[in-house]
Amino acid sequence: MSIANQIYYSDKYYDDKFEYRHVQLPKELSKKVPKSHLMSEVEWRNLGVQQSVGWIHYMVHEPEPHILLFRRPTAKKNPLTELHNNQQNC
Repeated sequence: MSIANQIYYSDKYYDDKFEYRHVQLPKELSKKVPKSHLMSEVEWRNLGVQQSVGWIHYMVHEPEPHILLFRRPTAKKNPLTELHNNQQNC
């Protein structure tokens, strides 16, 4: 089994501003997580983490550095507001 297949992705969870998920890396990959900064999208993708665009590595949980914490703004859209904005742009 490849290392990328050993990465665990949590279900998404939400609050009123963000969508969250955590990603658990196998021990071999966790050694490559930088301790000095949060990772950019390029860095976590280079580790083999695969998720859609827009996720931000926003926090390090010191006791478990192999667990990466991600979030992105929720995209709650009001269909009536969108319709109104689209009509104004025509």
